[in-house]
Amino acid sequence: MEPAALGRLQRLLPAAPQAPRLGRPLPPSRGGQTGGGGAPRSRRDLYEVLGVPATATAAQIKTAYYEQSFRYHPDRNAGSAAAAARFAAVSEAYRVLGSAALRRKYDRGLLSPEDVRAAPQPSGRPPAPAPPPPRAPAAARRGPVPPPFDFDAFYRAHYGEQLERERVLRARREQLRLRREEAAAQGRLRLVSDLSVGLIFFLGFAILYGLK
Repeated sequence: MEPAALGRLQRLLPAAPQAPRLGRPLPPSRGGQTGGGGAPRSRRDLYEVLGVPATATAAQIKTAYYEQSFRYHPDRNAGSAAAAARFAAVSEAYRVLGSAALRRKYDRGLLSPEDVRAAPQPSGRPPAPAPPPPRAPAAARRGPVPPPFDFDAFYRAHYGEQLERERVLRARREQLRLRREEAAAQGRLRLVSDLSVGLIFFLGFAILYGLK
């Protein structure tokens, strides 16, 4: 920590009580603590810097610190000495009150500059929000892809009986056609056979008549 910032924090910290000398009474103190130079200091000084009561929760202290550090951050107030001083004071106050152990020591008047030097420096920026969970692919959000529509199965399910009847009718027609063709062929063959027999008889008769 810089000497100037450490000096400001030491002025806000309660001074350690001094042992009374023999023959001299201990000077009275207000609020149970005495600041540097004999001037009484209230243990609520650091709480007042953050603008929170002494009974504030850790979450309230953190929220107040992030709000003020964002408002008085040097990046947002370039060239402003008052904003820089306010930012340093807020950071120093949260360095103590943001730690449960240092806060207990501060409330009891037992906090020392060595404790403050060992404390980590606050970042001055609110923690980054957690990244959103990765989005599932569009196919996974829609669920499994349905199979393509089978028109043949649909047609068979709704018109299967009709198709079967038509197939039977076509088979019957084909059988009837074949029978007709076979009957016609047999009729022609019988006709030719009859004509042949008749022609033979006619020729035989003609030959016999010619021989007489």
